[in-house]
Amino acid sequence: MSINLEEALESAGMILFHDFDIRAVTLGVNLKNLMHPEAERMAEACRERLTEYGSRLVTLAQDVSEDLGLPIVNKRLSITPAAWLTEPCPEDDAPVILAKALDQAAMEAGVDFVGGFGGLVQKGLTRADSRLLESLPESLSQTQRVCGFMNLATTKAGLNMDALVRLGEILKDMSVAAPGGLACAKFVAFANAPEDNPFMAGAFHGGGEPDFSLNVGISGPGVVRAVVDKHPDCDLTTLSEVIRRTVFKITRAGELVGRELAKRLGVSFGVVDISLAPTTAVGDSVGRILEGIGLERTGAPGTVAALALLIDAVKRGGAMASGNVGGLSGTFIPVSEDQAMIEAVECGALNLEMLKAMTAVCSVGLDMFAVPGDTKASTLSAVIADELAIGIANNKTTGVRVIPAPGMKVGDSVDFGGLLGRAPVMAVSTFDSSRFVKRGGRLPAPIKALRN
Repeated sequence: MSINLEEALESAGMILFHDFDIRAVTLGVNLKNLMHPEAERMAEACRERLTEYGSRLVTLAQDVSEDLGLPIVNKRLSITPAAWLTEPCPEDDAPVILAKALDQAAMEAGVDFVGGFGGLVQKGLTRADSRLLESLPESLSQTQRVCGFMNLATTKAGLNMDALVRLGEILKDMSVAAPGGLACAKFVAFANAPEDNPFMAGAFHGGGEPDFSLNVGISGPGVVRAVVDKHPDCDLTTLSEVIRRTVFKITRAGELVGRELAKRLGVSFGVVDISLAPTTAVGDSVGRILEGIGLERTGAPGTVAALALLIDAVKRGGAMASGNVGGLSGTFIPVSEDQAMIEAVECGALNLEMLKAMTAVCSVGLDMFAVPGDTKASTLSAVIADELAIGIANNKTTGVRVIPAPGMKVGDSVDFGGLLGRAPVMAVSTFDSSRFVKRGGRLPAPIKALRN
């Protein structure tokens, strides 16, 4: 693909003035051929491969960034679901051994995170899945750069409530295993998880992927907000067109980076994930876009409609710009990573119920929100069940990254620092859900799943 002079100048302006960047380049690595009954041997083989390819990713990403003038913020690896890799291992501590090897590889290679420490359990848990699930408090608290996931539901299979009940209890253990509940911030529960997602914490290299695949996550909330601010009085049809054209441009830039980096690595180019991913940087906020559209605060009446307009325009623009759009490709609404959303929670404009409603149209889910540390395990399971049910019913990806903040109550705030930001503790209904979630079994797939 070629970029003309006008597009190059526009990209320069977006970088200089509106915080446009390539949020993540994630190299998916197949590790299935490294499976072995001896956990230490398998983990060491994984460490060696990831260190080699991770080091090349970091070096070449820096070269591409300098050559094209586009900032690449995060370099990441995603792997074959870890539960598969530990399947032949008889040792109960095999997942922990693997997690520590993955962390060591990330540090040696200089990548920011390694994703894929998880499993696909929508219809049930194998012994390896169960071992990995039970290891999460230790595995994620004793590592710095390992991220975990569990896909608990799909539209085709329904929702595995047995696994979800246990996950609620494990999240409580995770919350106290590392300071501030940080282990929970590195874990996501999914419905309909995509196999080519470049974003953490939910990235993994799916079974249908090639040996290596380079996926790119772009980010342009600041760019979109700037163009919205330039059109304060246009109607919504025109505004949608303006946003679509803007996303077209930033998607083109993302694909250019992805294809060039994949070429230099000698691997397949996978997808461009066109998700708008906010940060705590001033102006780099999805919430500010919604406010620019016309809301006094994110969470005001009209928030879901404004977000629906935004995500539809994003998808239209991205799909026109590239034939390789994939991953999540939605709009992230992580409370702790978006200054406008932090402010909305603190002033009472945004609550958990409105946040759930927003996820019905945003394509991503409940992300990086904190609840009181004394929230019951069954309540955590029920909150996750609500969100995953939205994904099942609407045949879309939804995920949950919830942090039960140890020792904190509503109105307090937990500061993770850096990219993860600061999460005000949100109220959760105190009415009991335990009898519902403890029924267990499997929430059946919706009738729309029968499409053959």
